[in-house]
Amino acid sequence: MDKQEIPQITKETEEEIKEQIKKVEEICQINSKKVLTAFQECNLQEVHLVSSTGYGIDEAGRNKIEEIYAKIFKAEDSLVRTQLISGTHALAVTLSALLRPNETMLSITGEPYDTLQTVIGIGKKESKSSLKSFGIKYEQINLINNDFDIEKIKQRLAKKDVKLVEIQRSRGYSTRKSLTIEKIEKVITAIREVNNEVIIMVDNCYGEFVQDKEPIEIGADIAVGSLMKNLGAGIATSGAYIVGKKDLIELCAERLTSPGIGKEIGPSLNQNPLLLKGLFFAPTVVASSVKTAIFASRILEKLGYKVEPTYNEQRADIVQTISLGSEEALVKFCQGIQKGSPIDSYVIPYPSDMGGYDDKVIMAAGTFTQGSTIELSCDGPIRAPYIAYMQGGLTYEYGKLGILKAIEYIKK
Repeated sequence: MDKQEIPQITKETEEEIKEQIKKVEEICQINSKKVLTAFQECNLQEVHLVSSTGYGIDEAGRNKIEEIYAKIFKAEDSLVRTQLISGTHALAVTLSALLRPNETMLSITGEPYDTLQTVIGIGKKESKSSLKSFGIKYEQINLINNDFDIEKIKQRLAKKDVKLVEIQRSRGYSTRKSLTIEKIEKVITAIREVNNEVIIMVDNCYGEFVQDKEPIEIGADIAVGSLMKNLGAGIATSGAYIVGKKDLIELCAERLTSPGIGKEIGPSLNQNPLLLKGLFFAPTVVASSVKTAIFASRILEKLGYKVEPTYNEQRADIVQTISLGSEEALVKFCQGIQKGSPIDSYVIPYPSDMGGYDDKVIMAAGTFTQGSTIELSCDGPIRAPYIAYMQGGLTYEYGKLGILKAIEYIKK
């Protein structure tokens, strides 16, 4: 395909995805109302934009943000802090808070994301600070045909010796499909038929506001995510959240700060306006990211690439995968995405070692905030079958332009 063909194929693609784009906009409307209603019912005021320094003892703005998050997620309580620096950090805090030596956690979505494997102690690289090093046991039940093995899960949990069930909503660096809210609700219902005590935790990264429901309102006890992804909307410059039952949130707060102090301290350091504005824009930005993914899926499929999900499949998160078949093709595609970025478009990314990953990883992201994967970015581990994991797009228009720039680069 030469440069002259791109406008025509773009026009064809946009015509073909109209129905899917309309559905995304309908979900955006539902989630926008959810956010606005929470702001209003929680009586958000200008005074709550003022931030604290030092200890941040019982800060009004921070407390109000956590009240709003709890309202949106239909949770009893929340912990929303810039001191939680990533999704992996928030997950590590949660697991460390809720699990004790000789207790067992069970992943029912197979092998977790690469960085979480190191946290648990099942990765190739061992850490003396992993859950395993503290005597916490780990088991997993793999998915079958991209869905939960419900009978096996029920049999295992009927023994009532598992403390925590972990569900990873997004695919991570795997080839499985991400899991819809409907599938997660079905397995939670099945779990509660045999076990009411086990804690059900959902890794919600990349999934917030993609559908019209969130994990807590379908029965999960606790959910975790990063503000560098969906809910930060490219505006929040740091942070993560944990939402769920009040007693569980208190344990997480005590793990983040210290026993006996919990949620009472934690300065917001001038971040409150950014966290609130990011949350306010999140439904629209997530919708833009999903639209960008749908466009990328269809146009790359038309160009002969294997994509997942396809453009007309139901989506559970903002991630779009493109199977490229070789290290060279993967690297070149990511380099093309970098060229379509607003910042550091001149930079040529190459694979390198990264903390928490066993394989070398290539990451392309010319983002306003480092690591903000809600902005157009693309990455992947250097291992077969050489899949690019693309996500983000602050606006559909910018996302589309970035994809077209990448296509132009890889087709040279």
